[in-house]
Formats: sequence, C-alpha cells, structure tokens
Amino acid sequence: MIYTEAVEYIHSLLKFGIRPGLSGMDALLRFLDNPEKDLKFIHVAGTNGKGSVSTAISNVLTDAGYKTGLYTSPYVSEFLERVQFCGEPVSKNIFAESVEKVKTAVSFLSEKGTVITEFEALTAAAFLCFKALSCDVVVLEVGLGGRLDATNVIKTPLVNVITSLSLDHTAILGETIEEIAFEKCGTIKEKGNVICSFGQPEKALEVIKETCENKNCILTVPNEKDVEILKTDIFGTEFIYKNEKYNVLLPGIHQVKNMTAVIEACEILKDAFNIKIENVKEGISKTKLPARVEVISKNPLVILDGGHNEDGAKAFFEAVKPVLENKEKIYVVAGMMADKAVESSLSALMKKSDCFVCVTPDNPRAMTATELSGIASKYCNDTVIIDSPISAVDYVLERSTSDDVLCAVGSLYLAGEIRKHLIEKLSEFH
Repeated sequence: MIYTEAVEYIHSLLKFGIRPGLSGMDALLRFLDNPEKDLKFIHVAGTNGKGSVSTAISNVLTDAGYKTGLYTSPYVSEFLERVQFCGEPVSKNIFAESVEKVKTAVSFLSEKGTVITEFEALTAAAFLCFKALSCDVVVLEVGLGGRLDATNVIKTPLVNVITSLSLDHTAILGETIEEIAFEKCGTIKEKGNVICSFGQPEKALEVIKETCENKNCILTVPNEKDVEILKTDIFGTEFIYKNEKYNVLLPGIHQVKNMTAVIEACEILKDAFNIKIENVKEGISKTKLPARVEVISKNPLVILDGGHNEDGAKAFFEAVKPVLENKEKIYVVAGMMADKAVESSLSALMKKSDCFVCVTPDNPRAMTATELSGIASKYCNDTVIIDSPISAVDYVLERSTSDDVLCAVGSLYLAGEIRKHLIEKLSEFH
C-alpha cells in the first residue's frame, strides 16, 4: 500500500459515519496488539482551543528534546497534519505501513460483524505510527466529545487538559452545558492530573470539579488574576503569567486561556520530563495553526478562520474587530455546516460587512449558499450568492483595494478548499 492508497482507504470508511462507543476501537486495538499500551499520553478535550493547546504542548516537548507524537483533527491543507512527529507530518511510508495493518484488522473484524469507522481506523493507525517511531510521549486530541471518543481507550494520561467548553454537536453530546461537560469529562481517569482552562461556564466547571473529586484527581485552573496582557492585535498577543512573559502568534485574547492551560500542563510534566521555562516560552511562541485567525496577506489584508461554532466565531470577531474599524470596505466570504448555530455565529460579522459572499463548502453537511444568503440578507444589504468558494475568493479579490479587508470564515472544510488558492492568488499582488 502506498500513501495515496492509505488516505483513500481511510476516507472510504466515512460511509460508516460516527458511531460513539469504544467496543469497536477496543476490538481493533486488540487485533493490533494494543500499540497504545506502549505509549505515554497527554489527553486534550474541549469544545474550542484543543488544536492550539495540543500543538503548543507538542512544541514544548519537542523543544525540550523529546520524541513527540501529535494527533489532532481536522486537517486544513494536508491530511498528515493530523499525525505528526516532532512538529512535522509523519513519514508517508510509515503511515501507509500502519494503515495496511489496520486494513487487515478491519477486514477480519468486519467478517465477525464489527464495523470500524474512519476515525477509529485513523486513530489506530496513528498509535501504530507513534509506536514505530518510539515516541517518548504523544499529545492526543479528542475527536468528538470525550467519553465515547475513539481516543478514550488509553489508560490514565500524564495530564488531562479540558479546554474552553460551549454548546456544539448538541445532537450527539447533549443540549445543555452540563451534558457537554459530562461527555468531555469522560476522558478524566482515576488519580490523574487535570488542567482546566479559566473562564469556563459556571455549570461546566461544577461538573469538572465533581468529576475530579469522584476520581481522586488533582485539578488545576489557571488564575486569570495572574495574567497581564501587554499587547494584542491580529498578529498575536504578548502577556505575562506568574511573572513570566510569553509571546503567542495565534491572535485573539482567547489564546491566553489556551496558553495558560499549556503552561500549567507543562508545570505538571516537569516531574516526568526535563522541561525548562525556556522550552515553554519557545514552544508557545512557535505555535501556529492554519485557519485560526490566520493573516494570509497584509496588503491587501486577508484573514482566514475556521471558527465553525458560535464561540469560535465570536472569538474571531473580537480578534479582528479593531482592524475592521480602519478599513474602507469589509468583504466576507462565508460557508458553514447546516448543523451549526449559523445565525448566532455570524450575525455580528454580517452586520459589519459591506459585502457578504455566501458559498457552499464541499461537504454533505454544508448549508447551501442560498440558505446562508437568506440569513445574511437580514443583516447585510449587499449579499451575494456564489456557490463555488474559489470563484467567491476571486470575485472579492478582483473588486477589493489595499484599503479593504477580506475575511474568509466559517467551516474548516471551507478553509481547506480556499487556503492554497488564496496564498497562490495573493502572491500575484506582491
């Protein structure tokens, strides 16, 4: 099996959808001789911020000299963004070899009536990759929820991180913040170390505290009073936490919540790994993620974001709002999944827009451009329907000047479709 065949095979399992539960994953890993049992983990759950926190912790451990695996999702541009080793995608050969073993296991299990989903197969392949690479530690991001997520087959991790919680995937995880918190807290194991980012909804924090108490875990919540913001704009934030200064390139005040959780996680990891404060600062300052308030171009100003739920979209708006005030015209290209809180997520940006271009992302769950336009036209007088995301980007770039701004927002699926095109197109301007 070669790499392209491996990716095609993983995608072919999408037809089985999402099946919460650990029985299939347990069976799959047993067939593969339980590679996860030879690995140490940091487990990261939450609604928003998981990718930033997971990547930053991975960067810190890599900077400290450890062979570090990182498992995250979804990807934006390249599939192996999801499975990394020391800050780089794993070797295509190692990935293909791992998927081939998984395919054998899946075929055997299907004959016995056990269905394996795409995410389960990919998670198992990632474990095989990390074992083959003799990882010292793996930063493992939860896919969906926590309690019944395929990543939750691991034993007590070195650290469990719970990032910002809010309502998302309510059809699967529950319609209240307490139900969401219960699912995320399902990743918390007996006698573990738990870090919870500050600023959680009060009822969510109550669930987290109760879970930690019941499972004899040590809970650490960074103190917001220990934070001093020195400078923040769309190019990043400089802040002091517990008398140490940190720089984070990821824009938005919400990243301070994420990075203080990273700092506290690394404080606990010092017992198992030789992590110095310089490693923490360097790891945080290196942390960049595509399509998270990402400035693709300064002139013209083009910002790409995949904040696909209400809290993520609001964080994006707060991060870019100061910049929007100084621009002649604000263009927005937007595409969302139909199962998201679209109106509450984007209404603030819709009101601010001079031209709001509605597109249809390439995904079966996508809201159509016409449906999105029906919402946008309530807030913005100039609402345009262009089904193709690439055509929508070209439409705006042909009309905008250096005094304008383009915000491309919504689903990460949309970001994945247009990011490469934006970078190539904007190179023509320089």
